[in-house]
Amino acid sequence: MKGLKLIALASAVTVAGMVASADAAGLLIADGGLGGVLEIKDHDVRITVNNGIVVTTVDQVFHNTENRQVEALYTFPVPRGASVSNFSMWINGKEMTGEVVEKKRAREIYESYKAPRRDPGLLEQVDYRTFEMRVFPIAAKADQKVQVTYYQELDFDHNRATYVYPLATSTKPGVVAKTTGKFALTLDAKSEIPITALESNSHPKEFAVAKHSDKYQQASLETQAGDLSRDVVLSFEMQRPKTGLDLIASKPQDEDGYFSLTLTAGEELAAINKPMDYVFVLDISGSMNQDQKLQLSQQSLAAFVQTLAPEDRFEVITFNVAPEALFKSMTAADDASKKRATDFLGTQTARGGTRLNPAITTAYKYADPERPLNVIVISDGISDQAERAELTGLIRKRPEGTRVFAIGIGNDVNRAMLEQIANESGGLAAFLSREDNTQRQAQAFRQKLMRPAATDVAIKINGVDAYDLMPAKLPNLYYGAPVRVYGRYRGSGDAKVTVTGNISGNPIEQAVDMGFPKTDDENPQIERMWAMKKVDGLLKQADDSGSRTGVIDQIVELGEGYSIVTEYTSFLVLENDAEYKRWKIDRRNALRIDRDRVAQKKVTDELQRLRDAATDAIGPGAIEKIANTQIAQSTPLPSTPGVQAPARNDSPQSPRNRDFDLPRIGGGGAWEPLGVTLLVIGGVGAVGLRRRSPKS
Repeated sequence: MKGLKLIALASAVTVAGMVASADAAGLLIADGGLGGVLEIKDHDVRITVNNGIVVTTVDQVFHNTENRQVEALYTFPVPRGASVSNFSMWINGKEMTGEVVEKKRAREIYESYKAPRRDPGLLEQVDYRTFEMRVFPIAAKADQKVQVTYYQELDFDHNRATYVYPLATSTKPGVVAKTTGKFALTLDAKSEIPITALESNSHPKEFAVAKHSDKYQQASLETQAGDLSRDVVLSFEMQRPKTGLDLIASKPQDEDGYFSLTLTAGEELAAINKPMDYVFVLDISGSMNQDQKLQLSQQSLAAFVQTLAPEDRFEVITFNVAPEALFKSMTAADDASKKRATDFLGTQTARGGTRLNPAITTAYKYADPERPLNVIVISDGISDQAERAELTGLIRKRPEGTRVFAIGIGNDVNRAMLEQIANESGGLAAFLSREDNTQRQAQAFRQKLMRPAATDVAIKINGVDAYDLMPAKLPNLYYGAPVRVYGRYRGSGDAKVTVTGNISGNPIEQAVDMGFPKTDDENPQIERMWAMKKVDGLLKQADDSGSRTGVIDQIVELGEGYSIVTEYTSFLVLENDAEYKRWKIDRRNALRIDRDRVAQKKVTDELQRLRDAATDAIGPGAIEKIANTQIAQSTPLPSTPGVQAPARNDSPQSPRNRDFDLPRIGGGGAWEPLGVTLLVIGGVGAVGLRRRSPKS
């Protein structure tokens, strides 16, 4: 989610005259041609990553400086893999949570309130990368508080996790991308695997970091007149984890359950000891001019080229409406060719349209049956959508031994398209912020390519009735890149989870026992994540067939049922509960938000206790305080008045995670036990719920 960006527009003529672009945290304007000056007062961000799922909550307070009421329109790009899961407005001092309604109906209801000048809010997904939020009316000289929450998966790369809070995007010139009051971002990181480093690549001097223990660190940024034009990038490095499976479940009483399984392969997966060929395909179309995307692409590609070994070969192809090759043949990755490639990249300018298919076709011409070929596409993926089906077919017809990888640049990027390009060929997709460390990212990406992927990966579950697994077909498993599976289940208790696959022509199989709970209210975010993945699967299936007609009703049902915004559903905030009742809109999201907040309150209490323990260890009497803390930690947490405690997992005492060894592969070494790192990031507080069992 982007921070709200408020700007002053003198008139509609002024808007029409703006042709350049500037960096800003989204765009919030007084809509309807009335102009109006609005200011950001406060921008408060709280981030929670619980078991690999990120919950980002952004509170915004903005002020109408005009002597008349206005309607505000806010546009912001969609973070990677994210879906808005709550939209609230404060009306007459009370929070009103939104409800998800079919898109056309939501717009009609919203528009009906404008004549009587009442208080609706509307949040829509405009396309694959953009949300719009409308707020009406903002009273003269009044403040308006809104809250938006969205869910997404955390990006892991072996022992490092990266979180990007996206702020940089292209809007109008002359925008002052600053708050008039406070800009704050609060983060807590807790992991069962010790945290060895917590840092911000984007704001290294602005964050204060407190190390409360080896497994819990806290970071905080707070400033007046905060800059909202730059992404905030935070990364965490942990001790080397172990290979294995992690199970996280959510099971409401008297309903089928939800689960997430995460499979991670690790550092000891042997590197490929033979030379490889690389074709880098760089997008230089006009859309790469925005948000310094071409500059970031040039830096990233140059860094990747420098990581190549002398025995590797490579080619660089640039493209807009037509491709252009640098060497015209595969060239050894020596110092002279690397310099020539770097110099060539530095001369490129962004212009013209985007035609990716001819560039991919040209890259295939470099295939050598004696050497693996890696085609690496660096692009924002913004091309003609009619090209998508053609591109999918082209990827499927790639030469044997060829994998296609995609690196998305910036926040305005067609993530779905780039992920499809990579997944169809058994490759990977990565996405970069301009505030990230490009050299480290390039090195990490190449490490994945240097280790054999596990192909034909499948997960089978026996002992409970698991169904609706998403994705239906699993991607290849790479070093440092976890594979996540979401699903539903009936029944409870112990189940045998079997992982099968193939590494370098050798079949692998590993089975572990895991416990599926009868009830569990600790991880309600799993439910929306499953629904999001289900929607993604339906859209991809429909786009492959060339028509979405057959899936729209299912997507609307999922959006309304699980309170998630899609291209066919929207969030609608009404003035009070009576208005929802008048329009016959069930308060489903209000109930979901209550459940989510109960679980988050438990997390908050746990982290507060850890902070208190760390403080007690400082100063006079520390030894006595530590002893008292240890006694306190062995007793249950006190209940909180007015808050129902989450239900405890009452399944048999079976492990929620299992580490395991995979068989040795001839000549390739072994997979060391490697597990998924469960990292917790919290604005108010968060705690990892990973439960480690003894080794069997």
